[in-house]
Amino acid sequence: MAATKGVDLAKVFGAVAKTLGENRDSLNQADDYNHDHGDHMVQTFDVITRAMKEKKNAPPADQLEYAAQLLRQQTSSGSSKLYADGLIDASNSLAGQKSITADNAMQLVQALLGAGQPEQQAPAGAGDLLGSILGGLGGMQSQQAPAEGGDLLGSLLGGLTGGKSSASSQGGGIDLNTLLNAGMSYMQTRQSGGSNMDALLSAVVGSSRMNTSTARSQSGTLVANTLMQVLAKTLKK
Repeated sequence: MAATKGVDLAKVFGAVAKTLGENRDSLNQADDYNHDHGDHMVQTFDVITRAMKEKKNAPPADQLEYAAQLLRQQTSSGSSKLYADGLIDASNSLAGQKSITADNAMQLVQALLGAGQPEQQAPAGAGDLLGSILGGLGGMQSQQAPAEGGDLLGSLLGGLTGGKSSASSQGGGIDLNTLLNAGMSYMQTRQSGGSNMDALLSAVVGSSRMNTSTARSQSGTLVANTLMQVLAKTLKK
C-alpha cells in the first residue's frame, strides 16, 4: 500500500539534520563526557533522512520502522538508540495512517521524543500541549497562548498534570520530579533569554526520554523545535 500525498518525511527530517549540523559544535561542547554528542546527532538524523528517501513511497509507519532498523544497523551511540526506540513508537502510533496530517502530526513528535510514554510516567497532557504549540505555529487554531510567562507556566503545569491540583505517579498522571524538571526547564530557558515557545518546548523535552543529560536535552529541544516549525509550515499549505 503506497502512502497518499502528504508531508515529505525526508524533507522534515532533513531539516532537523541541517539544524543539528548548524549546532554541532555547541552540542559537542554541551557533552561533558565525550564531547561528541553533536557528531552523533548529525549522524543519527542523516541516517533517518536517508531511510526516509529510500522508502519515500511507503506509508509513514513503514518509513519510520525502516529508519529505526537502519539506525540500529549503522549507528551505536546511546542517543541513536533512544531515537530508534522513538521511531518504533512513532511507527506503532501511526500504523494504518496513509499520510502525516494535522490530526496525527503530534503523534509523530510525541512518540519520537518519548513524551507521554507510560514507562516514563510522562505527562498525560504532553500530547495536548504539543498539539497546542503546533496549532499556534501553523495558525491552525484561533486560541492563542498567554503572553505572560507566569500564565504560560501555569498553563504548562496544568497541562502536564492533566488539570489536577496535585502530581501523582498513578492513573496516567505525572510524578513530582518530572513536573519539577519541566517547570525548571521552562524557567531556565526564559531566564536565559529564550522565547515563550522555546521555553515550552524545553519543558516538554524536559519531561521526555531525552531528559537524561544536558546535551540530550539541548539537542532534543532543537529536534522538537525544528519538527514543529517544519510540520506547521508544511501542513499550513
